[in-house]
Amino acid sequence: MKKIMFAAIMLAAAAMPARAASEADFKAAFAAADSAEKDAGRLRNQWTTTEAALKAAKTAGDAGNYDQAVKSAQEAEALAKASIFQATSEKDRWKAMEIR
Repeated sequence: MKKIMFAAIMLAAAAMPARAASEADFKAAFAAADSAEKDAGRLRNQWTTTEAALKAAKTAGDAGNYDQAVKSAQEAEALAKASIFQATSEKDRWKAMEIR
């Protein structure tokens, strides 16, 4: 019985419409993405795809499409964090590839 109740609650929650993003949500997401991109820049490993996602977020935010702007900003943040991971994880790996 508990499993049925849990399933019914989860189904009802999934059916509820998602809350629309606000300008504040966009600004917070954009700030996080921009900060991560600046960190990647300090490591000299910025990706062009991150820049494109940031530009798309800014364009959507300026147009008032905050749902798309937040989505693009979150994508940019994920890409920036991936570039940071790449830079830090590969920083010394080239030494292992060196022929001795």
